[in-house]
Amino acid sequence: MKNFLLTGIILISIFTVSVKAQANPTIPLPSIGINIKSSDKPEDVSVTLQILFLMTILSVAPSLLIMTTSYLRTIIVFHFLKNALGTQQMPPSQLLAGIALFITFFVMAPTWNKVYDDAVKPLMDGKIKMQEAYDKGIEPIRNFMFKSAREEDIELFASLANLKRPKNRSELPTYILIPAFILSELRIGFIMGFFLFIPFVMVDMIVSSILLSMGMMMIPPMMVSLPFKILLFILVDGWNLVVGSLIRSFG
Repeated sequence: MKNFLLTGIILISIFTVSVKAQANPTIPLPSIGINIKSSDKPEDVSVTLQILFLMTILSVAPSLLIMTTSYLRTIIVFHFLKNALGTQQMPPSQLLAGIALFITFFVMAPTWNKVYDDAVKPLMDGKIKMQEAYDKGIEPIRNFMFKSAREEDIELFASLANLKRPKNRSELPTYILIPAFILSELRIGFIMGFFLFIPFVMVDMIVSSILLSMGMMMIPPMMVSLPFKILLFILVDGWNLVVGSLIRSFG
């Protein structure tokens, strides 16, 4: 019934607008078009290239947000926690992704503020050029990634790229640092996930042993242990511990 009423309202509105347009044919209609023309000015070509570059950056922005920030480690730990609890679809994956995103904003706030103060704001004020803004803006992000990137992972990608051993951090290319940081984040996330599994596996083992000793072999142990795991997680204030440990691990 609601859909029928909504459809009727839309049709009446379209009919009313068409009648008014016929009664007053001078109503201006918008016209939108894209014109491509030749240009003899190098400035026009430069602006076009900058627009294309900006659109490219926006298209890969989600990947940059995931791979060069604390989001990767956070979402891995949350999914390990969800599997360790055995709560199936609770909390939903979208909710975990949203929580991880806002925790990422919290962790990365000092780094992003430094990028804005050192690079974005001076560029917008016209005090520095684009290249200088990039050099200053990428430095805080590189420092953040260097805190987590292991030397073994950096050496791995440097050797795969046939790159000579850099003398200091400034000589290490960013395209080497990013995959090394990702590999290190995966390792740390899996280590934290392993330690999250231990107490919940112990609960499963205790419940399974009790059920087996009572002869209740037909009852799934996961069904019985799930309430106890949730209760254990609540009693120890699990979310506070997990999120607090995550944030402190980036210090």
